[in-house]
Amino acid sequence: MYDVVTIGSATRDVFVIPGEFEIEEGAKYKTGKAVCFSLGSKIDVPEIYYKTGGSAINAAVTFARQGLKTACLAKIGNDSRGQSIRDRLKETGVSDELVVVDKKRLTGYSIILTAEGNRTVLVHRGSTEYLCREEGIPLKNLKQTKWFYISHLGGESSNIFSPLIQFASENGIKVALNPGSTQLKMGEKLYPYLDKVDVLILNQEEASNLTGISYDKEEEIFAKLDNTVRGFLIMTKGSDGFTACDNKSTYRAGVLKEPKYVDRTGAGDAFGSGTVSAIIKEQSLDTALETGSANATGVLAEWGANEGLLSADDDIYKFGKLNIEKANCKYD
Repeated sequence: MYDVVTIGSATRDVFVIPGEFEIEEGAKYKTGKAVCFSLGSKIDVPEIYYKTGGSAINAAVTFARQGLKTACLAKIGNDSRGQSIRDRLKETGVSDELVVVDKKRLTGYSIILTAEGNRTVLVHRGSTEYLCREEGIPLKNLKQTKWFYISHLGGESSNIFSPLIQFASENGIKVALNPGSTQLKMGEKLYPYLDKVDVLILNQEEASNLTGISYDKEEEIFAKLDNTVRGFLIMTKGSDGFTACDNKSTYRAGVLKEPKYVDRTGAGDAFGSGTVSAIIKEQSLDTALETGSANATGVLAEWGANEGLLSADDDIYKFGKLNIEKANCKYD
């Protein structure tokens, strides 16, 4: 029996900090800025770090470090990248018995270019998009699992989303959902599944896209989702913190000030899984949100999307205490 099984992507990540680059601004770039290199040049890379990543791996490491019996359901290739992921799971106490090996495709790979405190990610999704039920995912062996933590399922892997939610509902398994772009594109077709979700975590932009409500109308976005989700709703707002609701009270807070900022890769996964780890332990939502915030802050201070995470023995206030504003829920 597992306390939690994480389901989603698994990747090998390489963090590259180039020695020479320029930042160019312009409306033709989606974010308004671009990292530029001279075409045909050889660029020195004074720093490079090889790590593991992917939403399922990042969340699994958090849960295991929090003392929960954890397994990871993800797909890797039969290659050295996949072996590095297995090694990471084993060294952090996560079971890899549910990891599926793809004999045709390579393990997902991300090249993360870091410049001026921001990043550009080059992604080869590889085998992670081919997690298919037909390959023998042992759902029947998961009936004793207490929680599923489901993150982005893209490509052909999206076909297992509905069966997973249905299986959980039929077998009394609680579900935490941190949906990715594929699930969010379902729009209102996703709503019936949210009635079976115990914790929904998404950022404000994702919430805006899902509800079809303008990004700047936070109250309307939150009200619509809160009336759709059965359980806890948590909406993150970047540097503005989060808004959450447990059907009784709303919780609002900013972010902790990290003692050392390195890279933000994995911070979202750390916040979500850290918060859910405390909920699994039946702690209050405000304590859970403190745990998630501290977990995310720890990741910001290290290279790697699942480094710097809190252990069960760590003080959740090691980076400070959030000023959480609590009020009666007005979305019912």
